[in-house]
Amino acid sequence: MTEVELLDAARAWLGQDPDDETRAELSTLIDSAEAQDAAALAELHDRFDTRLAFGTAGLRGEIAAGPNRMNRVLVSQAAAGLAAFLLERATDGEQPSIVIGYDGRKNSAVFATDTAEIMAGAGVRAILLPRLLPTPLVAFAVRHLDVSAGVMVTASHNPPNDNGYKVYLGGADEGSQIVAPVDAEIAAQILRVASEAHVLELPRSDGYEIAAESVVEAYVAQTASLASRPTAQPKVVYTAMHGVGWQTFRSVLQAAGFDEPTVVRQQIEPDSAFPTVTFPNPEEPGALDLAFQTAREVDADLVIANDPDADRLAIAIRDSSRPAGFRALTGNEVGALLGWRAADILDASARDEQAASGTLACSIVSSPALRAVATDYGLEFAETLTGFKWVSRAPGLVFGFEEALGYLVNPSTVRDKDGISAAAALLDLAAGLAARGLTLDDQLDAFSMRFGQFASGQVSVRVTDLSQITRVMARLRAEPPAEIGGIRVSSIDDLLGDGGALPPSDVLRIHLDDGSRVMVRPSGTEPKLKVYLDTQSSDGSLEERRSAASAALSRLEEGVRALIAD
Repeated sequence: MTEVELLDAARAWLGQDPDDETRAELSTLIDSAEAQDAAALAELHDRFDTRLAFGTAGLRGEIAAGPNRMNRVLVSQAAAGLAAFLLERATDGEQPSIVIGYDGRKNSAVFATDTAEIMAGAGVRAILLPRLLPTPLVAFAVRHLDVSAGVMVTASHNPPNDNGYKVYLGGADEGSQIVAPVDAEIAAQILRVASEAHVLELPRSDGYEIAAESVVEAYVAQTASLASRPTAQPKVVYTAMHGVGWQTFRSVLQAAGFDEPTVVRQQIEPDSAFPTVTFPNPEEPGALDLAFQTAREVDADLVIANDPDADRLAIAIRDSSRPAGFRALTGNEVGALLGWRAADILDASARDEQAASGTLACSIVSSPALRAVATDYGLEFAETLTGFKWVSRAPGLVFGFEEALGYLVNPSTVRDKDGISAAAALLDLAAGLAARGLTLDDQLDAFSMRFGQFASGQVSVRVTDLSQITRVMARLRAEPPAEIGGIRVSSIDDLLGDGGALPPSDVLRIHLDDGSRVMVRPSGTEPKLKVYLDTQSSDGSLEERRSAASAALSRLEEGVRALIAD
């Protein structure tokens, strides 16, 4: 884009921006660029040479002016494009409908209201959730209200100045996130709106509905039903990580009969600045420090943390060997425990003459531990591509998870990861164990003895040039390794060429003679090459199993670092 074209595009954007803040900062940028300020020109190029792409994850980016940022112009275009898609998809005489939710991030309520007004103006029945609520409430409401689609305005655990726009489909999609080719069809409508329409001239209406609190109450009741009435009460510390999880989680706990946890006061209320954490992601180092401090002060048994939109769950247990006195469980550990719980409940509910049936599912980069549970219980097992848009669609699903702290424990209610229902299920498990004098740590040991000890690790390489990732993936395909860390490679699956039942994906799955597995893939959200390592051992005592799996993991990590060096 030439400088003249760039400035023309920026002025045109400025002329349709209804937001005072982004209009002011863009006007300043334009003035500086017109004065030949190199930094301002570079910033405008970054904002206007391309636009945020609408994909299966919707939209996500930094809040600022321009098509390559999140703002009211871009969101309005997205809403109008989605409305056009829903109207085109509707059968004769049918009025399409949509439910819209939002979290506590900057501009979330504004973006949600814009969406509701534009949907209503286009002739789509629009229902706005009554207040800021967790993301799983939208996935739930799509089915509960039997609407055509759902939108959630959130950027989950991204940095404070980011926001995003997730889309769900109703009907046969049962409230799951969109997948191809629907994303491309919606994207085409958004681009059409962007090229043909002026945002300030889009039809708007205040004739949208506000959902009744009964929607939230129905979610709370169904989520609370996941837990049995507790006969023991683990002492819990809870943090919402400055997000929107607390009110809903508190209601679930009350309905299920659990004592109210001690909350991390500094993080319990929604705060879009996320002032106590560098990144509002419970996986990030230091994010749980305040929760650990609170847990030590009250001598808690358990720490429960949701990310800001409460679709993810982190768990920490007592561990005197750690400086903090607590150890955060990995997503794979929690997924294994919840998967075992789901299989056990299913098995107990099966009739004597009929074996339990159903599917346990996880993403391809998650631990193989869930497969071992499925095999032991005679259940189906499904591996999917990363993302709950895939996990949620596994046929016969009874439980699904992803190693990045995502769990789907109640597919009859929510077809997406849900940190609140997962917390309820985990707390139910912990309470049942406590009634028998046991802990989650004891349950992990029991898991290892019954199904095998599984150890997982990850090697990530951040690059400044994306061609580095391309070169490494090409080299691994052209010159496949015969061994990694001294462990012989038995086979390699290239999911780009033949993923079997999986859609093509730029992933290499490497199987090793000792049962270990290495997954290599480019990150879908960051300039990183990510390698997932999984080892297992089923021989000997608990300590022998742990030692063997840990030693194999160390060898793999050393071997992988050498393997992917560019």
